[in-house]
Amino acid sequence: MENSIKPIGVFDSGIGGLTVVSEIMRQLPEESIIYFGDTARVPYGSKSRETVTRFAFEGLNFLLARDVKMVVVACNTVSATCLEELRESSPVPVLGVIEPGAKAAVGVTRNKLVGVIGTERTIKSQAYVRAIRKIDPEINIFSKACPLFVPLVEEGWLDNEAAFFTAKTYLLPLKNEGIDTLVLACTHYPLLAATLQAVMGEKVHLVDSAFETAREVGGVLEAAGLKCSVGDRPVYRYFVSDNPAKFIEVGERFLRRPIDPISVIDPEVPFGI
Repeated sequence: MENSIKPIGVFDSGIGGLTVVSEIMRQLPEESIIYFGDTARVPYGSKSRETVTRFAFEGLNFLLARDVKMVVVACNTVSATCLEELRESSPVPVLGVIEPGAKAAVGVTRNKLVGVIGTERTIKSQAYVRAIRKIDPEINIFSKACPLFVPLVEEGWLDNEAAFFTAKTYLLPLKNEGIDTLVLACTHYPLLAATLQAVMGEKVHLVDSAFETAREVGGVLEAAGLKCSVGDRPVYRYFVSDNPAKFIEVGERFLRRPIDPISVIDPEVPFGI
C-alpha cells in the first residue's frame, strides 16, 4: 500500500480519544483512521507505571500490525508515562497530547494562572507543569487529580447531577485560585465540557489538546510526505477490548456519526487476533 493512503492509528484507554479523532476528522477529512480504545482496562490513571507502559506497548503493537502510517497516543496518562519509549521502538511517527495541550494553554491565558486537571498518574508525573513552564516559566500552575471523571464519561454520565456534583467538588478549589484557563489533561474530560464550564463560569477558558494535536498530526504527515491527497472517501475503523455497545452509545452521541464497523479484540494476544 502506498504510504500516504495508509490510515492514522489512534490509541486511548477508552472512549476519550474520540475527542482527538473528531478533530482529526474535521481538520484532515481525507485521512483514514483506525481507533483502539482499551475499554476492558480503563481507567489507566490509577495504575502503576509498569502496567501503563505494558498496556501502551500492546496498543502500539496492535496498531502497527494494521500498517498505520503514524500513531497518535490520545491518552494523557500514557503520554506522561512512556511516550519516549514508544517513539524509540516505533518505525512510524508517534505523537502524544501533552505538548500540544501545553502550547494551547500558554496561548490563551491572560493572567498566567492556569489549572490542570487529569488522572492521578498524569498529575503526579508533573508532565504538564514541565511542558507549560518550558514555554513560559512565569505561569503559575494549580494541578488537581480528578479520578472519578473517567468512569463518569465511560458510563455516559456527562451532564447529570452526579457529574455536576463531582465537578463542583473537584473544581471549586481551582476556581477560588482565580485561574482563567483550565487544561483538560485527559482526553475523556472534553466530553464533560458543558458541566465543567457550568462549574467554572464562562470567564474560564477550557483547553483540550484535540485541536492542537490534530494540527500537529497534519504537520507531521506533511513533513514526512505522508499526507493523504487522494480524493477517495476515508475509512474509519474502531476496535475496543470490551463493551462495544456502551462505546457506540456514548461515542456516536459525541461524534454524531455511526461507529461502524467496530470489533472487540484482546490486546494481550499478539496483534489482537
